[in-house]
Amino acid sequence: MDYGFLSLLPPIVAVAMAIKSRNVILSLFCGGFVGTLIFAGGNPFLATKSMIGDYFFVQLTDSYNAGVIVLVIFIGGFIKLMEKSGGAQAFSRSVYKYVNTSLKAQLCAWLGGILIFFSDLGTPLLVGPVFMPLFDKLKISREKLAWILDSTSSPVAILIPFIGWGVYIMGLIQAEFENLHVSQSDYSTFVEAIPFQIYAILAIIMIPLVAFTKKDFSEMKKAEAEAASREYSFEEGLELESGDGDARYRTSNAKPVMVLGPIIVVFATLFITLAPLGFPFKKVDGNAFRVALTMGYFYGALVLMALIGIYKVKTFRDTFKIYVDGMKGMTDVAVTLVLAWSLGSMISALGTADYIVNGLKSLNFSAGLVPGAIFIFGAFVSFSTGSSWGTFAIMMPLAIPMAHAFGIPYAIAVGAVLSGGLFGDHCSPISDTTILSSTGAQCDLVDHVKTQLPYACVNGAIAFAAFIFAGFTRSPLAVVLAVALLLAVMMVWGKRGEA
Repeated sequence: MDYGFLSLLPPIVAVAMAIKSRNVILSLFCGGFVGTLIFAGGNPFLATKSMIGDYFFVQLTDSYNAGVIVLVIFIGGFIKLMEKSGGAQAFSRSVYKYVNTSLKAQLCAWLGGILIFFSDLGTPLLVGPVFMPLFDKLKISREKLAWILDSTSSPVAILIPFIGWGVYIMGLIQAEFENLHVSQSDYSTFVEAIPFQIYAILAIIMIPLVAFTKKDFSEMKKAEAEAASREYSFEEGLELESGDGDARYRTSNAKPVMVLGPIIVVFATLFITLAPLGFPFKKVDGNAFRVALTMGYFYGALVLMALIGIYKVKTFRDTFKIYVDGMKGMTDVAVTLVLAWSLGSMISALGTADYIVNGLKSLNFSAGLVPGAIFIFGAFVSFSTGSSWGTFAIMMPLAIPMAHAFGIPYAIAVGAVLSGGLFGDHCSPISDTTILSSTGAQCDLVDHVKTQLPYACVNGAIAFAAFIFAGFTRSPLAVVLAVALLLAVMMVWGKRGEA
């Protein structure tokens, strides 16, 4: 059945309400309910029944989704221990004499996000709590931290061929090559497409550029001004005794090793578990990767619990309670993810993408405009669904055949798909990484979206121009043009801000 324009209503309702109500769970639920209401012919009883039985239950029993939720729960316990142990504050105090400026803090958070390249989920939830006390101390907004986390999670992960993102993308590419009977390597195509992953490259470069020039703008500039007026102390809350009243147990006993040790354990567990499978030189099954990462967070938590006991920071009873409370605290994140997945599945069933595709096909584009059109359409689908991976699955079967038909290098088409999907995902309040980045920085989700959106739009506009250039020239110099445009925009914006 063709739902036509009605297929656009669920994502429109969800996005509009997320921005207006500042309640993402309510917004996702309402968007999903509108979708099931369309399926049920306007019957609210049948719509409710379908939403629960056909979407919530199905999403929870999906093996991938279940794996992500389990991983998030284990991360929640680990991060809560990090937060309450005082280790992050101790680490921040120890490095404050070295990382004692806003520039150094932002660059260190940026480098931290890049180093945790293997997990778009791990970046915001690992790097965020470690740097949050330092950002607070240096009066840098948590919205700025959330932007850095979001810009070093998916944008970094999408450039690496041997982790989950690369494996998934190469699988989509290979399927289309087989359909077209093209004898080309999915791996070589992915590697050739890296210079054309223009949005990801711009997102990563923009962080040090803003840090060095201090040229914040729009909502981020307001957030930074508000953060500059706040007072914060590393010692805040550190002298509180544990619940048993024993003065030997104080958070102020915490040491920097309580941050570094557990994180090293997480990394070591990941590599030891996956090394027999060929990691990082061979493709690793996504489920195996999530299992290894979950194990890493579990063993990291055990080591952190031991360190908390050794340094007499808290009693074991208090420590275990904190760990369990951290797991419970991820309920909102888990509910949000289930609602987001349900809405994405519903949008697919409504044929939202097909409706948009048919409208696009009715227009006659020249070959040079095809990459730009792929980028824009991918961005819209990703923004509406909140899923870059879902966008890749929708767009790759369209983009590669179009590149084949118009004689466009496959790498350019693939780069346009990935850039568009990432751009829309960065702008969407219902995106997994958007949600997790605000969680990792402990800032409001809508505030994160509002402050990140202007930066994302600048990069998106430049990426679009670069893909037009690439479409006509077929040259990887498009990324050089994009970086040059970004530098020019920042210079002009800086002069306007100083005027």
